[in-house]
Amino acid sequence: MKSQEVIAQLEQRFPGQPEYIQAVSQVLNTIEEVYNQHPEFEAANLIERLCIPDRIVKFRVTWTDDKGKVRVNNGYRIQHNNAIGPYKGGLRFHASVNESILKFLAFEQTFKNSLTTLPMGGAKGGSDFSPRGKSNAEVMRFCQAFMTELWRNIGPDTDVPAGDIGVGGREVGYLFGMYKKLTREHTGTLTGKGLEFGGSLVRPEATGYGNVYFLMEMLKTKGQDLKGKRVLISGSGNVAQYTAEKVLQLGGTVLTMSDSNGYIYDPEGIDREKLDYIMELKNLYRGRIREYAEKYGCKYVENARPWHEVGDIALPSATQNEIDEEDAKALVANGVIAVSEGANMPSTPAAIKVFQEARILYAPGKAANAGGVSVSGLEMSQNSERLSWSSQEVDNRLHSIMENIHENCVKYGTLPDGYVDYVKGANISGFMKVARAMMAQGII
Repeated sequence: MKSQEVIAQLEQRFPGQPEYIQAVSQVLNTIEEVYNQHPEFEAANLIERLCIPDRIVKFRVTWTDDKGKVRVNNGYRIQHNNAIGPYKGGLRFHASVNESILKFLAFEQTFKNSLTTLPMGGAKGGSDFSPRGKSNAEVMRFCQAFMTELWRNIGPDTDVPAGDIGVGGREVGYLFGMYKKLTREHTGTLTGKGLEFGGSLVRPEATGYGNVYFLMEMLKTKGQDLKGKRVLISGSGNVAQYTAEKVLQLGGTVLTMSDSNGYIYDPEGIDREKLDYIMELKNLYRGRIREYAEKYGCKYVENARPWHEVGDIALPSATQNEIDEEDAKALVANGVIAVSEGANMPSTPAAIKVFQEARILYAPGKAANAGGVSVSGLEMSQNSERLSWSSQEVDNRLHSIMENIHENCVKYGTLPDGYVDYVKGANISGFMKVARAMMAQGII
């Protein structure tokens, strides 16, 4: 395989899908050498089969708003690969959702799920509907309409969706309620459910906690920890909130958080009391992060990201491509020693190059933010057993999974000079498991 030739062919076949091409390019460029050591992969045209989704389900979602007006959105489910287990991946409700973004997310999810060591394939889905500014009744009607179209394509042993941007506990509850009504079954078909009806303890915290656990493993390789470290976090949703919570527990100081309108910089640090305010602001009142600056009298920068502030560690936890080359250079110049991704593909290829050339610790999302889907997998196990595990048991399992992912990244990503290329390590580790499973199952 020559990765650039494959990428060029995919660009020709799928024009106007930059996010998908970006995700595929990052993986193919790092696995090319290992792939070519296995001629049986090439004989089975494994790479093309791995890059193109098993199927794309696209449908119209028709719903009625509170004024009685009929609205129409696009709905999608990208079922990418189920070689190692049922399709598994979140649903994203956001105006930016399109086929390219969901294909990139489903492709990434395939490798991320492989890294967890749990039996889960890769998928992603969602809609260009945005819950922001909608009433609870409107969100409920949309979720019910969405599930009316999706339900035939999912199931506990087929495809298990979860939440993502715009899909939290409220949305998962409405989706599950409609799925249960249509199928007349109470199964573990969605994860991220409420604790009252099959959800797992630590699931809301899992992505943020898992990212910090991975960060801690990276820091250990340098004989360091989080105590006294100044931390820059983007986002203020679920991932960012619990990332901040775990950083505080481990002795770090959180300086920034953000939303789509801008970011706050609190030089005194966002302590537990202030974080509780952000959680209430975002989860209950669905307010804007600038209200934090107004309440606590700190710096607020509109329409900007926090990557030009001074800190020791950066934890991007908002969305894709939020750190560009200029941002990366600013982070390195300001003394950042580690970047660990809580979001999916938040750093552009040029930004990643800056981090790696500077030889700082850099963890890609498919490794560092795998904690969320890991606990989703644990929720699936609890649902299958009709059991509920304690918080401590789930957290211990999560911690162990993140340590194992880090260990595999080091195994496959250590370069001759001793620097760990976590991108290469994660991609090769995730790829080899999926590739071997596909080969064992024949050409299908």
